[in-house]
Amino acid sequence: MVVTNGQKYRRLSPEEILAQIEKMKQGRLKVYVGAAPGVGKTFTMLQEANELHRKGVDIVVGLIEYHGRKKTADQLGDLEVLPKKKIPYKGNELEELDVEGIIARNPEVVVIDELAHTNVPGSRNRKRYQDVNEIIKAGIHVWTAMNIQHLESVRDIVQKITGVAVNERVPDSVLSKADEIKLIDVSPETLRERLQEGDIYTRDKIEQALHHFFKKGNLVALRELALREVADDIDEQLTKERTDEGIEEPAGVQERILVCIQYRPNAEKLIRRGWRIANRLGAKLYILHILSRTVKAKRVEKKIVEWKMLASQFNAEFLLKEAGSRHIAPEIVHVCRQNQITQIIMGQSAQTRWEEIWKGSLINVIMKDLQTVDVHIVSER
Repeated sequence: MVVTNGQKYRRLSPEEILAQIEKMKQGRLKVYVGAAPGVGKTFTMLQEANELHRKGVDIVVGLIEYHGRKKTADQLGDLEVLPKKKIPYKGNELEELDVEGIIARNPEVVVIDELAHTNVPGSRNRKRYQDVNEIIKAGIHVWTAMNIQHLESVRDIVQKITGVAVNERVPDSVLSKADEIKLIDVSPETLRERLQEGDIYTRDKIEQALHHFFKKGNLVALRELALREVADDIDEQLTKERTDEGIEEPAGVQERILVCIQYRPNAEKLIRRGWRIANRLGAKLYILHILSRTVKAKRVEKKIVEWKMLASQFNAEFLLKEAGSRHIAPEIVHVCRQNQITQIIMGQSAQTRWEEIWKGSLINVIMKDLQTVDVHIVSER
């Protein structure tokens, strides 16, 4: 353990150092994410690509889907567009991303639209995100775009919101590994205006879209979903980066609340208090109970079932631990570091003054080891 400017670091293992070196040889992934078609992902991506091109960076276009949008096509500017690969399919010749051609051209950055796209049978890979992975491994940076409804984990939620089953999907791991995520956000009102002006779909599809997928309620829900998912992914990335650097303390960008409960009358009260705080902050909630040898197993088993049910009601994660070789305070510290906890909620200590002098104050030990974590003490009454 090394302490620098008050920040605690652990020493990286040789395997972790080698993994960091290997990652440095690969390209970086930047993903433009939107709540729905028409928010301006491709438009913005091309604008920024031109800015980079003017600065002398070797950036090219591997594949762009304009969907008939002239304003988007006009953003191509002076960018070099690489040829697509022609693939015969059912008597026709279809075009797909030319992975081999991009790797052979070896630009610094390549722009590839529609990350969730399914390739034509006979292509090098089944999905475009697999093409992108190959290009990144070749050491080329990739800029790409996708809508939030194409994320695998939100498929059921999106279908419930919109009534539309999304078939083209991207695994969550692809987004979580992105080096940069840029949310392109506009209000539902602006998006519906763009639709009515013909900037998203052709005229024959506008009325149907307005009364189905592009209903205001749908767009509000999708926008909130995009904001939350991107925030979660960015928080995960930051946590991973800090872990890779050996930093043990949480970043605190996204709140995570831990409620520590004992076999005492105030346990349920603490859980409810934790949920109210977590709900106000939009934070993830954890409930921790550390088994004690002093409490009879049969008596506590019934309580644990009740606590788990209450945790489930509040969509909280219930953690059951045994102190083992650790005392209670070090176990709480370990759980906090493992789950990147930013706030702890506890009841008043049951220790007498002499026990605190002899064993050390539980709260003092926790606050000494977790200097960036807030501790809330809730009254017994």
